[in-house]
Amino acid sequence: MLSAVAAHHMKLNVPVSDFDPYAEEVLRDPWPYYQELREKGPAVWLERYSVLAFFRHEQVHAILSDPYTYCSSAGVGLTNFRTETPWRKPSIILEADPPEHGRTRKVVARILSPAWINKLRPTFEREAEKLVDKVLNKGTFDAATDFCEAYPLKVFADAVGLPAEGRENLLPYGDMVFNGFGPINERFKERMGTSGQAVQWIAEVCRRESLTKDGLGADLYAAADAGELTHEEAGMLVRTLLSAGLDTTVFTLCNAMLCFAKHPDQWETLRENPSMARQAIEEVLRYEPTFHSFYRTTTKQVEIAGITVPESQKVVVFIASANRDAQRWEDPDRFDIRRRASGNLAFGTGIHGCAGQMMARLEGDILLSALARKMHSIELVGTPIHHFNNTVRGYTSIPVKTTPNK
Repeated sequence: MLSAVAAHHMKLNVPVSDFDPYAEEVLRDPWPYYQELREKGPAVWLERYSVLAFFRHEQVHAILSDPYTYCSSAGVGLTNFRTETPWRKPSIILEADPPEHGRTRKVVARILSPAWINKLRPTFEREAEKLVDKVLNKGTFDAATDFCEAYPLKVFADAVGLPAEGRENLLPYGDMVFNGFGPINERFKERMGTSGQAVQWIAEVCRRESLTKDGLGADLYAAADAGELTHEEAGMLVRTLLSAGLDTTVFTLCNAMLCFAKHPDQWETLRENPSMARQAIEEVLRYEPTFHSFYRTTTKQVEIAGITVPESQKVVVFIASANRDAQRWEDPDRFDIRRRASGNLAFGTGIHGCAGQMMARLEGDILLSALARKMHSIELVGTPIHHFNNTVRGYTSIPVKTTPNK
């Protein structure tokens, strides 16, 4: 007799794979696996997790662009909130469907609007200059901790309005949140076991009285005063900003530093024209995106790429794989900052596209252009150490040596 799961995928009529996206060897170097899985067809059944997986740009884009058919409210991780009890409260923005989603998203989009964010630019630029000078004086430093972590932990946490003390709790907290989008595996359990202090600190600093009066957090509470949110929701959205806005930016900066250390010709191009920093960040996001996968759940039977998918089926989209799909990008495994990389899916797309993506791009743009103006070369002087997480990819250490511009 066929098991129910085996019968299910046969009915779907798609290739089957025992691919485990959470295995260390995959997290270390996922690209060959993605290539193989894209070649299998538009969808693959991952029998280990009983999910239908999409690796090609066309389908990933289509699924993320249709929140009515592929909903987020059943969880954007592996756990199906309709059939399993989640270990955490659903996110009131990331895991809400329209029309409910629009209410919270509107408030967040306003406080992360270009007008608001542009007010932060002078401060962000000043801090970038200070940090670049500091690491250049050192000559040899750890790009992950001394640079890529240090910058968002200063400028973004200041912008939200957090106290200066205790910010070391932000990264373990984000790590726990992103691990939670995957399976309840050893990696998740281990991080949960060590996150007590971080969770406690976050709960404390998201309260109105802990925040400065002029930051993004205070703006969320002001929206609650105006009746757009409840005060409890304001606190939850401050927490969302902190989990969504830090690790991702830190790892994007890590990936940028590593890309340029490994491709000195591309650094030379940027150094000759620092105004290309924004375009360079887009190519980093395409070539080495921080996010690798997200889940959705079908709200009805739907046909995609000739496959009939039943209602209530968990599907997983591999954003990183879509970003290197040869059907969408020419020579996708080449890092080239002259490429027009807009249209990459690093921040998702559609109504659930990352609300803070303008902030992340601003930080990347400012920091890279400051570097390009002052730094002649970036050279690896040791082996980078991977940070393993169920959803995001980054590094805990990137030892580099730099020389200033003559």
